[in-house]
Amino acid sequence: MGQSSLIQQYLAIAQPYLDAYGYGAVFAGILLEDFGVPSPGEPLLIAGALLASQGHMDITVLLFTAWSAAVIGDNIGYAIGRFGGRTLVLRHGGRLGLRERHLAKVERFFARWGGGIVVVARFFEVLRQLNGIVAGLGRMPWWRFLAYNALGAGLWVAAWGYGIYRAGRHMDRALAWVRAAEPYAIALGLAALAGLMFYLFQRRRSGATRG
Repeated sequence: MGQSSLIQQYLAIAQPYLDAYGYGAVFAGILLEDFGVPSPGEPLLIAGALLASQGHMDITVLLFTAWSAAVIGDNIGYAIGRFGGRTLVLRHGGRLGLRERHLAKVERFFARWGGGIVVVARFFEVLRQLNGIVAGLGRMPWWRFLAYNALGAGLWVAAWGYGIYRAGRHMDRALAWVRAAEPYAIALGLAALAGLMFYLFQRRRSGATRG
């Protein structure tokens, strides 16, 4: 990969929006992305941080804008899952084998591990878009979701906003390292998910055997 190619890739995606709408583009992109609407939220944050490192945007305003959008967007997703998604699952989930007891398992899982999931999910594509909705489906207490969501959003903005801003001219190397490590992180997350599904399947089978 050539010098500055990753930087140019992110700028090519996001700069037209930043030029036209400034901080509003960052806010809207992240907000929409965080409750499942396809949007280049992360590229907008990274490109904004790159422009801030060149003096074209204010890094403090950028970071606060991105954090606010992330928190609000995930809370919209939580509301969708809590007040709309659950009803849809109960009404139509039977076609896919989903029942009330399955949602009860999700609730128990989020009661035990939900905080960590909400924080970590922020750093992964797809999980970032769905974590609020799933937390709502799992009836994770809103105040608990809000606290962990604010923490995860803060860490994400610090990494991809302030971290990119500070990296400056070495940004291409840093992005290349992160992208190289990302498949391994995703594989680890999928392995954990597969382990959870196997555990739930075994519990269900043992329960059916006892019954």
